Amino acid sequence: MMQTKSKRGLTVLTECSIMIALATVLSVIKLLDLPYGGSITVASMLPIVIIAQRHGTAIGLASATAAAVLQLLLGLNTLSYVTTWYSVVAVIFLDYVIAFAVFGLSGVFKNKISNQALSMFTGALFASILRYVCHVISGATVWAGLSIPDSAALIYSVGYNATYMIPESVVLLLAALYVGSSIDFTKRIPAPIAREKLNTGATVLTLLTGFIALGALAADTALVFSKLQSADTGDFMISGLADVNWTAVLIITLAAAAVCAALFFASRAVQRKQR
Repeated sequence: MMQTKSKRGLTVLTECSIMIALATVLSVIKLLDLPYGGSITVASMLPIVIIAQRHGTAIGLASATAAAVLQLLLGLNTLSYVTTWYSVVAVIFLDYVIAFAVFGLSGVFKNKISNQALSMFTGALFASILRYVCHVISGATVWAGLSIPDSAALIYSVGYNATYMIPESVVLLLAALYVGSSIDFTKRIPAPIAREKLNTGATVLTLLTGFIALGALAADTALVFSKLQSADTGDFMISGLADVNWTAVLIITLAAAAVCAALFFASRAVQRKQR
């Protein structure tokens, strides 16, 4: 019994180590890297979401914290922009340790939502919101006067961090939804979820959901980033956030989220009906 428990512990440790390494590798594959911090990655925190879903919050938090420390080591040059010791501490915790460790909490819905895909989606969304809050607080305090104007620092921080956190979260949520509906993580060795036969209606709805989410992401990106570059010099201008039509961004984002949610549940209903 003791040997079996020890073997299982070693298996979990090995699995977590691999997933932490994968999360780190994905974090350096950037679709977009903003000049004042923040980037859009290829669902870099998905491996941590999977760990939290498979092994629960405690192991999820430990793995997420380890991944956060690696993110800090990769971004140590960021600390050179702040001058006081308390600013350094704030950046370390708000922009790295806490901001990424919160993804260990993405498994809190594991026993509350029976549908694995929806559980992972909800957990990833919850963690992404917490990460966004961390970056907003950091931007409005530590980075005010450095990369964010002193005047209306909170508003600028909310806007700037949204420019990469919204698309970063959308990519993560879509990946979590797809992986969660394709692989059964409750098994000792994750295995593909068996499907009796291809459901054309559900497949079309799923593809439509992805296209709508990507379309909304492209529209939001165009609305925001078109205002962040000087037409004369080509330089990045954070002050351009004040000229962004945030009402349009919010409407597009909320409308797309509502439609995608409706299509997702419609897809699940079609699948259940087929069974």
